[in-house]
Amino acid sequence: MAFKVLFLAHSPDAEPEKHQALIETGKYKLFVQVVQNQEQAIAVCKKLFKEEGIHSVLLCPGFTHQQVGEIFQALEGKVGVSVARGDGPSSRIALEVMRKEGWFES
Repeated sequence: MAFKVLFLAHSPDAEPEKHQALIETGKYKLFVQVVQNQEQAIAVCKKLFKEEGIHSVLLCPGFTHQQVGEIFQALEGKVGVSVARGDGPSSRIALEVMRKEGWFES
Protein backbone atom coordinates (compact mmCIF):
# COMPACT_ATOMS: atom_id res chain seq x y z
CA MET A 1 0.00 0.00 0.00
CA ALA A 2 1.27 3.47 -0.86
CA PHE A 3 1.34 6.51 1.40
CA LYS A 4 -1.04 8.92 -0.32
CA VAL A 5 -0.49 12.68 -0.03
CA LEU A 6 -2.31 15.64 -1.56
CA PHE A 7 -0.37 18.87 -2.06
CA LEU A 8 -2.68 21.86 -2.54
CA ALA A 9 -1.60 25.28 -3.79
CA HIS A 10 -3.50 28.49 -4.58
CA SER A 11 -3.49 30.43 -7.84
CA PRO A 12 -6.00 33.08 -8.92
CA ASP A 13 -6.33 31.46 -12.36
CA ALA A 14 -6.48 27.83 -11.24
CA GLU A 15 -8.78 25.28 -12.80
CA PRO A 16 -8.61 22.24 -10.47
CA GLU A 17 -9.75 19.74 -13.12
CA LYS A 18 -6.99 20.99 -15.44
CA HIS A 19 -4.17 22.00 -13.06
CA GLN A 20 -3.25 18.74 -11.42
CA ALA A 21 -0.56 16.07 -11.46
CA LEU A 22 0.16 12.66 -10.01
CA ILE A 23 3.55 11.22 -9.09
CA GLU A 24 3.82 7.57 -8.04
CA THR A 25 6.80 5.60 -6.79
CA GLY A 26 5.02 2.47 -5.64
CA LYS A 27 5.26 3.28 -1.94
CA TYR A 28 4.33 6.95 -2.35
CA LYS A 29 1.51 8.54 -4.30
CA LEU A 30 1.59 12.34 -4.53
CA PHE A 31 -1.45 14.18 -5.87
CA VAL A 32 -0.86 17.84 -6.76
CA GLN A 33 -3.76 20.23 -7.31
CA VAL A 34 -3.99 23.97 -7.75
CA VAL A 35 -7.19 25.70 -6.57
CA GLN A 36 -8.53 29.25 -6.58
CA ASN A 37 -10.23 29.28 -3.20
CA GLN A 38 -11.22 27.45 -0.04
CA GLU A 39 -14.41 26.02 -1.54
CA GLN A 40 -12.41 24.31 -4.28
CA ALA A 41 -9.78 23.17 -1.76
CA ILE A 42 -12.38 21.43 0.41
CA ALA A 43 -14.05 19.85 -2.63
CA VAL A 44 -10.72 18.45 -3.89
CA CYS A 45 -9.81 17.13 -0.43
CA LYS A 46 -13.16 15.41 0.03
CA LYS A 47 -13.03 13.91 -3.46
CA LEU A 48 -9.53 12.48 -3.04
CA PHE A 49 -10.31 11.19 0.44
CA LYS A 50 -13.38 9.36 -0.88
CA GLU A 51 -11.89 8.13 -4.16
CA GLU A 52 -8.23 7.56 -3.26
CA GLY A 53 -8.12 7.29 0.54
CA ILE A 54 -5.49 10.01 0.99
CA HIS A 55 -3.61 9.90 4.30
CA SER A 56 -2.19 13.41 4.40
CA VAL A 57 -2.78 16.89 2.98
CA LEU A 58 0.07 19.38 2.61
CA LEU A 59 -1.05 22.97 2.06
CA CYS A 60 0.90 25.84 0.53
CA PRO A 61 1.69 28.80 2.83
CA GLY A 62 -1.28 30.78 1.48
CA PHE A 63 -3.76 28.83 3.62
CA THR A 64 -4.75 30.55 6.86
CA HIS A 65 -5.01 28.81 10.23
CA GLN A 66 -8.80 28.97 9.95
CA GLN A 67 -8.75 27.36 6.49
CA VAL A 68 -6.44 24.60 7.75
CA GLY A 69 -8.94 23.85 10.51
CA GLU A 70 -11.85 23.85 8.06
CA ILE A 71 -10.06 21.32 5.87
CA PHE A 72 -9.26 19.11 8.87
CA GLN A 73 -12.94 19.22 9.92
CA ALA A 74 -14.14 18.55 6.35
CA LEU A 75 -12.05 15.38 6.39
CA GLU A 76 -13.59 14.37 9.73
CA GLY A 77 -10.22 14.36 11.47
CA LYS A 78 -9.23 11.21 9.53
CA VAL A 79 -6.47 12.80 7.42
CA GLY A 80 -3.33 14.58 8.62
CA VAL A 81 -3.23 18.23 7.54
CA SER A 82 0.08 20.13 7.43
CA VAL A 83 1.18 23.51 6.09
CA ALA A 84 4.43 24.35 4.31
CA ARG A 85 5.76 27.57 5.84
CA GLY A 86 8.97 29.46 5.13
CA ASP A 87 10.99 31.82 7.29
CA GLY A 88 10.48 35.59 7.13
CA PRO A 89 13.02 36.36 4.37
CA SER A 90 11.78 33.47 2.21
CA SER A 91 8.16 34.54 2.61
CA ARG A 92 9.02 38.12 1.59
CA ILE A 93 10.80 36.89 -1.55
CA ALA A 94 7.80 34.79 -2.62
CA LEU A 95 5.33 37.56 -1.78
CA GLU A 96 7.23 40.08 -3.92
CA VAL A 97 7.14 37.77 -6.95
CA MET A 98 3.42 37.13 -6.43
CA ARG A 99 2.77 40.89 -6.27
CA LYS A 100 4.71 41.46 -9.49
CA GLU A 101 2.66 38.74 -11.19
CA GLY A 102 -0.63 40.39 -10.21
CA TRP A 103 -1.89 37.82 -7.72
CA PHE A 104 -3.39 40.43 -5.41
CA GLU A 105 -5.11 42.71 -7.89
CA SER A 106 -8.88 42.77 -7.89
